[in-house]
Amino acid sequence: MGENRQSAVQTTVKSGITFGSALAMVISYTTWQSVGWAIFHGLLSWGYVIYFVLKY
Repeated sequence: MGENRQSAVQTTVKSGITFGSALAMVISYTTWQSVGWAIFHGLLSWGYVIYFVLKY
């Protein structure tokens, strides 16, 4: 039972990281119209999303 739960947590974390990166890239590209900034902000992931929400 413990292994199944650990697998579910790992899958959720990986999905969350992927979704955070995609969301950051979309927000960045929509705001700045720059692929370079979108890639950079995608690397920052949830950090940029939280910054954007607090700032704007």
